[in-house]
Amino acid sequence: MSVSLVKGQKTDVTKNNPSLQGLVIGMGWRVASGLEIDLSTFLLGSGGKVSGDQDLIFYGNPSGAAGSVTLAGRSKRTLSGKLDHEQIIVRIREVPAAVERIAFTLTIYEGDVRRQSFSGVEDAYLRIADESTGAELIRYDLGNNFSVETAIVVGELYRYNGEWKFNAIGSGYSGGLAALCGSYGIEVKADAPQEQPKPVPLPPKPDSISPPAPAGINFSKISLTKRGDVINLQKGSGSLGEILINLNWNQRSSSGFFKRSGVDLDLGCLFELKDGSKGSIQALGNSFGNLSRPPYVALDGDDRTGAIKTGENLRINGNKVAEIKRIVVYAYIYEGATNWAEADGVVTIKQSGGPDIEVRMDEHNNRKGMCAIAMIENVNDQTFSIKRLVQYFSGHREVDEAYGWGLKWVRGSK
Repeated sequence: MSVSLVKGQKTDVTKNNPSLQGLVIGMGWRVASGLEIDLSTFLLGSGGKVSGDQDLIFYGNPSGAAGSVTLAGRSKRTLSGKLDHEQIIVRIREVPAAVERIAFTLTIYEGDVRRQSFSGVEDAYLRIADESTGAELIRYDLGNNFSVETAIVVGELYRYNGEWKFNAIGSGYSGGLAALCGSYGIEVKADAPQEQPKPVPLPPKPDSISPPAPAGINFSKISLTKRGDVINLQKGSGSLGEILINLNWNQRSSSGFFKRSGVDLDLGCLFELKDGSKGSIQALGNSFGNLSRPPYVALDGDDRTGAIKTGENLRINGNKVAEIKRIVVYAYIYEGATNWAEADGVVTIKQSGGPDIEVRMDEHNNRKGMCAIAMIENVNDQTFSIKRLVQYFSGHREVDEAYGWGLKWVRGSK
């Protein structure tokens, strides 16, 4: 009987199946026309990294770990009456001891270039079957919970007390296969100087119409366009580093005898730390925060006109991700008419080694002078998720009540 898992759940694989010798990992999905999905597998050591390029199993390198992990390719089997899109064979008793985890991932082929994402993928699943009998042992249905992501770590087989277990992860990331390679310790570059050792480029897919250029991490901009869109910041090989949140807008003064000054749009945030500490960071009240000490969030300064090219910046110390629970980024009109369309505000979240994430304030409510832009939340003490809000409020108290902060507010000035 197959065990059905949900995201975050773990289960034994070999402990209750001592005679199990080999597994078939099958994956399937439904996609929109023109969208291509690739299965890739990473063989990881104790530090969560590969030992070399050979530990990436994909269409360009279909076998690894001394032949114990292999893409089925044209040898795919129909199991329990269903043929998967992709299958990988894992001879579980033959996997070298140095391999402690086997991560199964899905990526969109040239997703950043083609502006495609997992929003166009439905009914994705992973199942694990006994290679000898074909019986399905474990099933994990990912559902349709992704939007702008181009890569998903679906799950992992991992060693525990001499046995193998499976963890249903289901985490989405930006940057596609190249970003996952960087996270697991494989360097992939588009152009390497001739005098330096050249990393192995990703080869074109078999039967592709036009071979792509060698792959590289794409630093293009990703836009969260719908309320509720969520994406995780790219988790690199080290810490998250500094995360910069930039607010920029257009300052337009009216013409004529009664010339009116432009909008003074301010950036701020509510923060909550894991120890229960809560507060706000904003120019109003001169609460600029601190990057090296709690709350590990700091505001650079105050752009009164919007004319400064760099706008206003909040900075988050990503090295302290484990101490930060959540942050709500907001903007408010300190001076000037409440005209969000005229301000044309945009917030860009910049991360080290990953694409910029952009949230435009393009859903306007000129009756309210404050906009909650994005929710940033801790993900397993390793990275942050970014969720588009773009919801308007009359003031700080309303924002506080909407997201359950419980602060006491008094009138302030800059």
